[in-house]
Amino acid sequence: MRRLTRIRQIAEFWRIFQDPVLFIGLVLVVIFIAVAVLAPIYKMVEESRTEKGQELFDRYLTSPVYQTIIENTMRMGLITAALGTALGFLLAYVQVKVAVPFKRFMHIMALVPIISPPFAVATAVLLLFGRNGMITRGWFGVRYDIYGLDGLSLVITLSYFTVAYLNLKGMMLALDPALDEAATNLGASKWHIFRTITVPMLIPGIAGSFLLIFVEAVADLGNPLVMGGNYEVLATRIYVSIVGLYNTTAAAVLSVILLVPTLVVFMIQRYWVSRASVVSITGKPSGTPQQITHPLVRWPLFALAMSVCLLIVLIYGVIIAGSLVKVINVNNEFTLDHFDFVINGYGAAAMEDTTKLAAIATPIAGILGMLIAFLVARKKFLGRSALDFATMLGIAVPGTIIGIGYLLVFNRPNVIDLPLLGNVTLIPKLTGGRAIGGGSIAIIMVYVIRSVPAALRTGVAALSQLDPAIEEASVSLGAGNVGTFWRVTLPLIRPAFFSGLVYAFARSMTTISAIIFLTTPRTRIMTQQILNEVENGRYGNAFAYCVILILIVLTAIVILSAAVGTSSGAERTVEGGA
Repeated sequence: MRRLTRIRQIAEFWRIFQDPVLFIGLVLVVIFIAVAVLAPIYKMVEESRTEKGQELFDRYLTSPVYQTIIENTMRMGLITAALGTALGFLLAYVQVKVAVPFKRFMHIMALVPIISPPFAVATAVLLLFGRNGMITRGWFGVRYDIYGLDGLSLVITLSYFTVAYLNLKGMMLALDPALDEAATNLGASKWHIFRTITVPMLIPGIAGSFLLIFVEAVADLGNPLVMGGNYEVLATRIYVSIVGLYNTTAAAVLSVILLVPTLVVFMIQRYWVSRASVVSITGKPSGTPQQITHPLVRWPLFALAMSVCLLIVLIYGVIIAGSLVKVINVNNEFTLDHFDFVINGYGAAAMEDTTKLAAIATPIAGILGMLIAFLVARKKFLGRSALDFATMLGIAVPGTIIGIGYLLVFNRPNVIDLPLLGNVTLIPKLTGGRAIGGGSIAIIMVYVIRSVPAALRTGVAALSQLDPAIEEASVSLGAGNVGTFWRVTLPLIRPAFFSGLVYAFARSMTTISAIIFLTTPRTRIMTQQILNEVENGRYGNAFAYCVILILIVLTAIVILSAAVGTSSGAERTVEGGA
């Protein structure tokens, strides 16, 4: 049986080889993943395997202090992944399946957390619920210590649940309403339909969302720096190893320790989803999704979803207010000094550089993610699983380590000595002030590899619902693999493609840990400037940066929505429920 499977994989690879465009695309994808993902990771692993690295492994794995740090990281990751996935599912379900008012408002609020730096949310939460918080101390007279696991779970959940929301909402919109109608006609209750049809069809998206939020949580650097307190996690210890001690070996060892549970979660997710059969789309969804109108279901779900949205309004209200007053909760006198500092200071260059780099990385990440998803989900060639696995490493590895890996690999030209030709530069210097583009190429590569996994997972989840017979029919009619992908597959998974583009741009605009070591005076990044302001206690300036960044990303989302055309078809159903 294994031999027969291997023969089929080789035959599929031969069919890809016979399609020049698809074959060239596959080769370019493999080369890019090897250079942009595997090479930096390999360099970090190589650094950890030195004699000093082995000594550090023994010390870290036997030290009670580091055992506690590892336990803290896993506990935080699992809690926030579960909460974030549940929260994303709740808001997506209310948007698509429940007849409630204010859907447009809830949709906008669900998008807001992903379009701002996470540590800005943490700062606002501290001002609201910290020891001297405006609500805890000002309203209730309680000095609540929000530092630690409680605060981290709250801010990380609010920062990353949008990943699950976008993923699951796209999948719910793609489900054929005829399935619900048929079950209803056969006498099934709404609860029975939910348990036996809706949830099973969404298992790939639920598992994929859990994976993405878990790796985001354990690799997050900004929130633990602001709100961790005495609750140490691996990401902050890695950061201190570089910034405080400049000990790349210690950072490499800790990153390998952090990578292991991430890969375990990834393997479990792959195994679970591979055992589920979720094909449901045989073309464009017919009809519109049935709306739940029963008051005992409708209004409790509405209350839960609206409570989350109002909390988001409160947090971002503090960010906006903090940018417009001198010192929030101390001197609330109106001022535009913070915006003047940003616009007329370093902020102008940072806004221009960040927006340009994100705009370049977004279409690359979106198209690359959908292409890899198509190859992984539809082509059974040899090495398909390895390609999927290697692509996901872009988000599984902590961002700080990705940045350090880029420094180790690309901080000098990669030269090879060839016979007759002598020294030949394979890859030029890509990081540092004197690199090509002042380090901007390396930053774009990081943006892409950190965004592609989300596009890949949403693409695979959407393709898992799409009947392969549609594409097979297109190929048999002479369209070819490339024509089928562009004219048939991509339009049918358009919501997933849009989610990938939105995530790519927002992630590129708001990331910090992966590029913190790559920024130079020639290439300024907004998140780097925000972190500098937060570290120096200038919250008003940091909030002004955040407001401008949010406006830029919201504008980009409107443009992307118009370009991709997600407002047509099933999306109108969401609006109709408002």
